[in-house]
Amino acid sequence: MEKIRLEIIGMSYSQSQTGAYALILGEKNGKRRLPIIIGGFEAQAIAIELEKIKTPRPLTHDLFKSFADAFGIEVREIVINKFHEGVFYAQLVCSDGGKVEEVDSRTSDAIALALRFSCPIYTYEEIMKSASIMVEEDADAPAEVKPETQPKISTRQEFTGLSVAELNETLQAAIENEEYEKASRIRDELNRRNRSRK
Repeated sequence: MEKIRLEIIGMSYSQSQTGAYALILGEKNGKRRLPIIIGGFEAQAIAIELEKIKTPRPLTHDLFKSFADAFGIEVREIVINKFHEGVFYAQLVCSDGGKVEEVDSRTSDAIALALRFSCPIYTYEEIMKSASIMVEEDADAPAEVKPETQPKISTRQEFTGLSVAELNETLQAAIENEEYEKASRIRDELNRRNRSRK
């Protein structure tokens, strides 16, 4: 199965989920975006490495990198290999120079490690089809990620009464306004409705 290369586009605080952040991954040389909701600790670990901030003591992901380096283990790539019920799953593809092993990981931890090992992040077309959103913009100009400002309510309450056509229109408007977290909730609602029709 062919892999699709992803890159980090941005991250914003989620005002609809306390303590959570929206991490936006973008298809390299493409217009699709993969919004992933992550916790505050993981967001901090990613932000610290993105900004190249030096901490007085190593964080957990830094410790993992030092440990791996000490024993000659490298993380070659990260693969987001599954999307189930709104949750992304990932694997670390590791090598000791001879043997290659795949290790299960939370996606947020995998991305924090990808930054530290300077390794690529991939996913599959099936995941992009079911979980990505399309952005109509210049693919070479990363979008500024704006925080969602709506109060926390469930997806089903938020979109009750909207037809599929109206949901698609709302999705496009959210994307145009760079409200990626809202767009991901609409995408999830559309996927839920599609599953219920099968």
